[in-house]
Amino acid sequence: QAQIIAMLQRPEGATVAEMVEATGWLAHTVRGSISGALKKKLGLPIAAEKVEGRGTVYCVRTKPL
Repeated sequence: QAQIIAMLQRPEGATVAEMVEATGWLAHTVRGSISGALKKKLGLPIAAEKVEGRGTVYCVRTKPL
């Protein structure tokens, strides 16, 4: 979980595929962790944005949109 948070805090964020590769988890486990543990339980402000050539990129929002 700490590895996922660190990836989401990078300036470029992370895609589900990148998090799957880094953790060895399945894609649905990564998405569930973002939704359940990080957003709901820890209250982290996770943002998702579609990026050309990369797909959906997730990051911890540091400023309000």
